[in-house]
Amino acid sequence: MNRFVVQRLGFALLGLTALVVVVPILLVIAVIVARGGEAISWEFLTAMPHGGMKEGGIFPAVIGTLLLTLGTALAAIPVGVGGAIYLAEYARDSWLTRAIRLAIVNLAGIPSVVYGLFGLGLFVLFLQFGASLLAGALTLAIMTLPIIISTAEEALRSVPTEFRTIIASLGGTRWQGIRRVVLPQAFPGIITGIILGLLRAAGETAPILFTVAAFFLPRLPHSPFDQTMALPYHLYVISTQVPGMPFSIQYGTALVLLVLVLSMNVLATITRSYFRRRRQW
Repeated sequence: MNRFVVQRLGFALLGLTALVVVVPILLVIAVIVARGGEAISWEFLTAMPHGGMKEGGIFPAVIGTLLLTLGTALAAIPVGVGGAIYLAEYARDSWLTRAIRLAIVNLAGIPSVVYGLFGLGLFVLFLQFGASLLAGALTLAIMTLPIIISTAEEALRSVPTEFRTIIASLGGTRWQGIRRVVLPQAFPGIITGIILGLLRAAGETAPILFTVAAFFLPRLPHSPFDQTMALPYHLYVISTQVPGMPFSIQYGTALVLLVLVLSMNVLATITRSYFRRRRQW
């Protein structure tokens, strides 16, 4: 009888803990939706900012965020998935691979401002890309690599060894087995890691502050070497650096960023669920 009481108390404590965590988040989202919804309009989403950013829209910031996320994906996904394939399928268990995995875990916990300073020193100054889309996307890609590599490696390792054994017994090469069997089966987990990394990249301010973000640039970038506005930095600017900024614009910008991030998350969830249903194990 005591065991059941303890079990119920444990479940009640876990439920209370979940409420303590979730309720404040829901309240913040509700406030952003309620106060930001007043500013949402077609002009707000498609117009250039003017009047000291107190009028017009946030179109350059939206496009800049999408371009940065796309550039991050193009740079990080091949390297991240390739590194995960090597660690999971080819690398031997040695002190070197253990050190690499430890470094990946440690890199995932480094503050984003450190990546921003690294991108400033390497891409902006040393490689002379300047403050540009290219420098910002590469900096964000380096920041997201630890997440992509670690989650993709775990997804590859979760595929049963029997799949690889069957391919080898049929005369297939290791790469054929990886490409035709292992990768499709691990795809849901890989997608999860990719989206987690891109979600972090889309919402970061510090890395783009040093490498790409413009304070006020009411035009779209014309090349990878142009600066651009971005939603996270734009939200920071209008919230702290522009006196007399209407609260509706601040909350409207936050709402657009929130919807963008949640949309990516929903898309990832749908994609992951679709491929999980097609699993053969």
